[in-house]
Amino acid sequence: MDSLTKFHPREAIEEISVPQSITYNWEYDSTRKRLSRLYENAKRDQWNASERLDWSIDVDPEKGLVPDAAIGIYGTEIWNRLDAKQIERLRHEMVTWQLCQFLHGEQGALLATAQIVDSVPWYEAKQYGATQVMDEARHVEVYRRFIQDKLCNEYEVNPELKKLLDQILTDSRWDMKFLGMQIIVEGLALAAFGTLRDTTTNPLLRDLTAYVMEDEARHVAFGVLSLREFCLDLPQREREEREDFVYEACILMRDRIQSREVWQRLGLDDDECVEHAERSGIAAQFRHRLFSKIVPNVKSLGLLSERQRERFHAIDILQYENETTSDVDHDAEIERRIRSGELAA
Repeated sequence: MDSLTKFHPREAIEEISVPQSITYNWEYDSTRKRLSRLYENAKRDQWNASERLDWSIDVDPEKGLVPDAAIGIYGTEIWNRLDAKQIERLRHEMVTWQLCQFLHGEQGALLATAQIVDSVPWYEAKQYGATQVMDEARHVEVYRRFIQDKLCNEYEVNPELKKLLDQILTDSRWDMKFLGMQIIVEGLALAAFGTLRDTTTNPLLRDLTAYVMEDEARHVAFGVLSLREFCLDLPQREREEREDFVYEACILMRDRIQSREVWQRLGLDDDECVEHAERSGIAAQFRHRLFSKIVPNVKSLGLLSERQRERFHAIDILQYENETTSDVDHDAEIERRIRSGELAA
């Protein structure tokens, strides 16, 4: 495989200045029981990637770690013009781009969650946030190791993903970090991870993704639990500001986080490839997974006003508001059914 890309470490160091509040909480009585229970679950479910994953499993990215049908241009006239060697190269580049964006997103989550621990005012949220910092460090570890040891290829962070991460990291308000990271980015991650877990043919990548998803589901629940309480008392102007942020993030994720860099690296017509990819079945599956998570959670926070509903309808995602309960509501329903004897514990 020729022309695989490595980035010099010194070129990858970026420093940004951010306003950051640090909040002490001297009241240690635990009153937020569901957050405390989430903290207990997080402690119980910590895992060691060096021991839990079988890193000896062979990985051949040129043979395809996901079915070719998961590549956006599969079956098009562009695909049909490629020879066998070009298809092998495309498989390698596409999975590398995807996993590199996971890696970059996990680093953003690591930084944002560390900020949340500093700034969130509640004792229970600081405790749980500290476990998520460890989770995110582990996620960076596993994706970095898989990319460097198994793929031997790299991509820089997608510009639109970087824009969203920067917006979260540079906002001084802790609730906006929750909203951006725990609801939006973690929702994006769960959608992408779920699609990859269900389509990959490689057992190491499947197991890695499944274990990361176990953590990510708790992270979304953390955001919903914390933001529900805060959003109850928001003045209308501030509520609308948060609705605007959610709407703009949904537009960005629907339309602009695309694998354009892959098509450009391969010398293909990137506009044509993006157009085909956006019409593909895998793109529709991803959008369903994404918005069936995000929209119900946004609704549960009280951020789905009539104004927001009209905008969500215009971009064809309002249909997801009743498709599933939010992560927290789903967890609560499972616990209720266990207590009532409907399900085994």
